[in-house]
Amino acid sequence: MGKERSRQEILAAVRPLFAGGRRPTMDQLADAAGVSARTLYRLFGSRAALLHELGCSPRPTARELILDTGLELVGRRGLVELSMDELAEAAGVSRATLYRLFPGKSALFAALIRTYSPWEAVADVLETMPDGQPAEVVPAVGRAIGAAMEGRAALLLHMVFELLKGDPDTIEGAKHTMARGIPDLVQYLSGEMAAGRLRRMHPVVAFQLLAGPIVAHQLTRPLAERSLGFTTSPEQVTDQIVQAWLRAMAVDENPGAEPS
Repeated sequence: MGKERSRQEILAAVRPLFAGGRRPTMDQLADAAGVSARTLYRLFGSRAALLHELGCSPRPTARELILDTGLELVGRRGLVELSMDELAEAAGVSRATLYRLFPGKSALFAALIRTYSPWEAVADVLETMPDGQPAEVVPAVGRAIGAAMEGRAALLLHMVFELLKGDPDTIEGAKHTMARGIPDLVQYLSGEMAAGRLRRMHPVVAFQLLAGPIVAHQLTRPLAERSLGFTTSPEQVTDQIVQAWLRAMAVDENPGAEPS
């Protein structure tokens, strides 16, 4: 087996695929790089993170403009206070275009969750490596969470608060979009515990121990940068959190051994 391609080699190989505003899939990127999609997810976490490293900023579609603006408005005011007319104006699209793409607030909120929630990216990772070992899968999951949250942690928490309020539009919007990601990860962790590859605990707690520090870092990073001169990259921080989690979740191979 040949030496695995470096991140920089992969970035150089896939860059031409974005010429002319094209939007290649992860499978197409993997083919161009000569690696598996599984490897791309392990190295970069998500397609969005890979695009970020490439510096690619394809012209946003009307749908993307609406969702970017909608995330900001919902994050600041909540879904109940959101005006669809104001959203159309702020996004620079017509009212007809907005309602063609998103017939109502519940459809908009569902799309916001699917697009910006880290759990869709987590589900993609797990689908790519369903039989992977924790040392391979969990770092890819951590990077997917970190990449999806970067720069948006506060806004995404506002979306969580919207869900907790129980507004009918948010409930309807979230009904069909929360079935991927978190359940997949909890099921994976439970299976790895049953197989003896991870320390046994409630898998929901294990999930929280992984995702919680990543979210906390995203929320406090701006303050750490301004006040403490913190410069470690988000990717490095995520990797450090994941490695600490893996050490904490490692199974004691000699549980009955006497301490030396």
